Amino acid sequence: MTGKRAAARWRAGRNWLLAASVAWLAAGCATGPTANPKDPLEPLNREVFKVNDAVDRAVLRPVAQVYADYVPSPIRTAIDNAFSNVSDVYSAVNNLLQGKPTRAAEDSMRVVINSVLGIGGLIDIATPAGLPKYKEDFGQTLGVWGAPAGPYLVLPLFGPSTVRDTAGMLVDRQIDPSAYIDPVWLRNSLFGVRVINARASLLGATGLIEIAALDKYAFMRDAYLQRREYQIYDGNPPEHDDTVPTSPPPDATQENQSLPTPPVQMPGNMGNFRLR
Repeated sequence: MTGKRAAARWRAGRNWLLAASVAWLAAGCATGPTANPKDPLEPLNREVFKVNDAVDRAVLRPVAQVYADYVPSPIRTAIDNAFSNVSDVYSAVNNLLQGKPTRAAEDSMRVVINSVLGIGGLIDIATPAGLPKYKEDFGQTLGVWGAPAGPYLVLPLFGPSTVRDTAGMLVDRQIDPSAYIDPVWLRNSLFGVRVINARASLLGATGLIEIAALDKYAFMRDAYLQRREYQIYDGNPPEHDDTVPTSPPPDATQENQSLPTPPVQMPGNMGNFRLR
């Protein structure tokens, strides 16, 4: 009972942090003719971005680099596969909520096959067997249902998001099987490994962004919003007249082999970590 009460307090604290972050960010608004309409909170977002970037440089990136340098590649792949198998659970739920029963069935089959034949998901058997990998979350589901994204937000520690995606993050956590692991210390340890593993997979992207981006904040904001739009529209977003490109570059990395996907996941974005 003590463990369950502690878990409930931990989840309540986490949810309070996210809700407080949204309220805090909503308190500041950018003004003036040059304000990006998708980012009315830009001044405050930039300050939070600086803090997140400093934490990433001081803690996350060095730890992720050590992880990548000293943990053998087969073990890192197995860990990645296990977390990916967990994400297929809430991907199946969200595909069903989006009215995509075929994809929901494929996600469910992936979980069964990888859990049974893949030793709890450590080995990805489903992908070579021809079952595609989908990455659906409740933020996307809300978008499919017609909910507007709302202002772009940079959440403390969690990174790039929107009002809609922040709400979706809270829901996804409730249907994530790893959120109910007991004891609490094991659940939190696994969450830490999940974060470091995801951050390690983005080390190459970090260097590319720092070399190519004149304004790292704007680059990551536009890449995040573009990527989310591609996910919501399954790779076929409507045409826009704004300055954010709607087509991925020719060498864009495919997250889902059946769909075109914009190129980059942003380091430090906990929302992206939960999608793995």
